[in-house]
Amino acid sequence: MSQAERSRAEKSQAEKSQARRARPSDPQGSRHPLWTLGLLRSEITTLLRRHRTYALLAVLAAVPVLIGIAVRIETGGGGGGAEGGPDAGAGPAFLAQVTNNGYFLVFAALAATLPVFLPMAVGVVAGDAVAGEANSGTLRYLLVAPAGRTRLLLVKYASVLVFCLIATLVVAVSALAAGALLFPVGDVTTISGTRIGFGEGVVRAALTALVVAVSLTGFAAIGLFVSTLTGSGIGAMAATVGLLITVQILDSIPQLSGVHPYLFAHYWMSFADVLREPVYWNDLSRNVQLQGLYVAVFGSAAWARFTAKDITA
Repeated sequence: MSQAERSRAEKSQAEKSQARRARPSDPQGSRHPLWTLGLLRSEITTLLRRHRTYALLAVLAAVPVLIGIAVRIETGGGGGGAEGGPDAGAGPAFLAQVTNNGYFLVFAALAATLPVFLPMAVGVVAGDAVAGEANSGTLRYLLVAPAGRTRLLLVKYASVLVFCLIATLVVAVSALAAGALLFPVGDVTTISGTRIGFGEGVVRAALTALVVAVSLTGFAAIGLFVSTLTGSGIGAMAATVGLLITVQILDSIPQLSGVHPYLFAHYWMSFADVLREPVYWNDLSRNVQLQGLYVAVFGSAAWARFTAKDITA
């Protein structure tokens, strides 16, 4: 063997050794729970640093403010709604309560954003989770690291769930602040007609935001599954939002009432039951069970697709 051939062989062996050190497979390294938490923290940090995320959150924060200003201008700041009653707080009727108590702007804003704005924002983030990485050419480099496809997919989904919670809290906090600035606040009259203190009302509002975030978990799993089917981030986002619109249309057709309970968006508005005294849990539990079913089915489909997918970008 010549000197040049020996030099090339030694160089090749050194590169292989370096590659093995760069891709550890021992459980104390790549499989350590703290390593996974670090990957999740990195993913969430990257998500929250994107200008697109800021734009989505800014739009969501602006919706409650615009609703509050519109109601203020329309009513001149005077109390115009009924103070309570069994039907006073259901759905759009929350708007009738805002002038009497700015606290109800939280529920009115969630009722206004949940059908379209919130799930569209989640659809954008979920649809771009995997397809966006493939489109930008960074997915292969993520898999070169000792992450593993299953772990990477779980981290991606966890980051989408964090966004669901953050987006919902942004709407709730913005609505509570705008309601307190534009209207009087005080004791809260529940849908059942009883009165609770403002502090307990704030706790109910936080619970409502959590319920809304949980309501979006099934749709987030669908978006993640769609994201594994294509290498185009824009295509995945468009398909996810298109599916949302289709389901919303189907849920509004009375002739299809037989399939309504199986649509992921059917129980979304059940969050209003948190404002009953006592809390009415039937539809809330159905909503959680339905979302869990969608997470299990489409999460499994996303895993099956992603782990068998040929990553070329």
